[in-house]
Amino acid sequence: MMNGSFDTFSLSDWEKKAEEALKGKSVNSLNTNTYENIKLKPLYSKEDFDNEKASQLPGQPDYRRGANSLGYLSQEWKVAQKVAVQEGESLKEALHTSLEKGQSAIAINAEKMTIEEFMSLIEGVYTQFPFSIEINEKQIELLAELSKLSNCEKISGYIAMDPLAALNGTSVKQDVYNKFANLIQSADSSMPNLRTILVNTSVYNHAGANAVQELALVLSTGVHHVQQFLNQGLKLDTIFRKMVFKFSIGANFFMEIAKLRAARLLWNKVTEAYGLNSQDHSMVITAETAAFTKTVYDPYVNILRAVNEAFAAVLGGIQYLHVSPFNEPEGRSTPFSERIARNTQLILKHEAHLEKVIDPAGGSWYIESLTEELAEKAWILFQEIEDQDGIEKCLASGWIQAQIAEVLANRSEDIFTRKKSVIGTNVYANLSDSPLQLHERANANQGGIPQVRLSEPFEQLRKLAERMGKAGNKPAAGLICLGELKSHKARKDFISGFFAPGGIHAFESSNIIKSETAVQFVMESNLQHYVMCGTDKQYEEIGIEIINLIKEKQPDVKLYLAGLPDSDKQEQYRLAGVDQFIHLRSNCFEILSSLLSEMEVASND
Repeated sequence: MMNGSFDTFSLSDWEKKAEEALKGKSVNSLNTNTYENIKLKPLYSKEDFDNEKASQLPGQPDYRRGANSLGYLSQEWKVAQKVAVQEGESLKEALHTSLEKGQSAIAINAEKMTIEEFMSLIEGVYTQFPFSIEINEKQIELLAELSKLSNCEKISGYIAMDPLAALNGTSVKQDVYNKFANLIQSADSSMPNLRTILVNTSVYNHAGANAVQELALVLSTGVHHVQQFLNQGLKLDTIFRKMVFKFSIGANFFMEIAKLRAARLLWNKVTEAYGLNSQDHSMVITAETAAFTKTVYDPYVNILRAVNEAFAAVLGGIQYLHVSPFNEPEGRSTPFSERIARNTQLILKHEAHLEKVIDPAGGSWYIESLTEELAEKAWILFQEIEDQDGIEKCLASGWIQAQIAEVLANRSEDIFTRKKSVIGTNVYANLSDSPLQLHERANANQGGIPQVRLSEPFEQLRKLAERMGKAGNKPAAGLICLGELKSHKARKDFISGFFAPGGIHAFESSNIIKSETAVQFVMESNLQHYVMCGTDKQYEEIGIEIINLIKEKQPDVKLYLAGLPDSDKQEQYRLAGVDQFIHLRSNCFEILSSLLSEMEVASND
């Protein structure tokens, strides 16, 4: 076996084999474009990536493969679940229970407690576990108290603030960095292993930014902080040692892995530009699964989303990780949801054995190529931001917000047309589902940057439908099912699934063979909207007759046709009385919004 070898195949051999499976269709027809304007190919080979550009081993510049040569074997990632109080227990009890059950960092919301409560909370554990705390106004007071503790030099992790994110970006005053610089210097003398400067890109991720924008903005924010602190007299070495970078991890698995790898690559370029030894100042990353991707309806799917995002974060090489509970949109958690979130990381560590594999993504031509392209595009955007006097000016002018809004509009259009699926929301929606009780986020607009979830527009439709139902006007539309079940089932099921994301119930007719039966169904059901479901042949044979009869008896009802007939027949159906064709490329959100508005108006008449 040692002397054996596999046959060598060229890229053209693989393409030929793929096209056989595609029955002669070109492999290039499977190319797709991402929101980062990157063309993804179905096949990648060594020709897609120049090995000379990348570090060959983890722990070597450019650090895309990780800062440590042994990966998580030498320094495991920290389970940094944000601990919350549950009914009937104290926060201290909750924290200690979590630490006993696998939590490996002290992660809490310190802004919502007094300094006295915080100091009592960490008693006995502050030197045993690193901190993982994002903080704003209370940082000065909190660090001052920590510096008084015995063995405070053993305190590690981060208790960090991002002035741009914390102070809404557009209103950062010079004295803020002055005070912050004094704090960093004093904290460094007593707690040298504690990081205090945060570069937070989650605010942009939660607004819908793509990976290129996040990377460019993390560079711009980091460089902005460096320059501001240099102006305050801090040493370059101190500034870089005190920085920690926060990312939210989205749904595109391979893109998120590449994003984290590209972040280290790019920050390495920054450290080189400042003339520092990059190995001593490599990027420390804290990550969280994205709130942007989570849904109110079918909430248990959020568990699957979080697993996918956490998996990508770990493969990307993070140091701290928070997995959001599946009921995160409610703004609270439960013992069950917290346990599932924490155990997600423990399973990845101990059962998937990710802590024992060094850079499992390394060497993948796809991921390496994606990493390189992301880095190149992000560097260009970073330079564009710097050419406009940096991130603070770009935030103040609204330029960054406009760039992100454009990407969000593209994302929204894709879920509106169901080109992209949000399971349980725009596809496979369950009308009997019990949704989470939506919590209005306090920071729904941060620095002029809206903090949103991708599923919110459809959720608003469902809420409207539920309100109408409680008022005694349950939204419903009739399905005129032509012929036997096998003739209309495919389109009937499609329409039922199309209406469900808007909370509209599909009221099905019996098998309709005659035109009179269809008219009778309309008269008895007494609804405002009907969709004809059948085959194209049935539409031609009996469809026009049915439409004419219905319009004659009930001229005010709106008729729709499931499917998209040939262009020469569409006008014929419209003249007969069809208002719209519902098909695979239809804008689901737009049609459902219109239907619900009409139903609401009709119910109020």
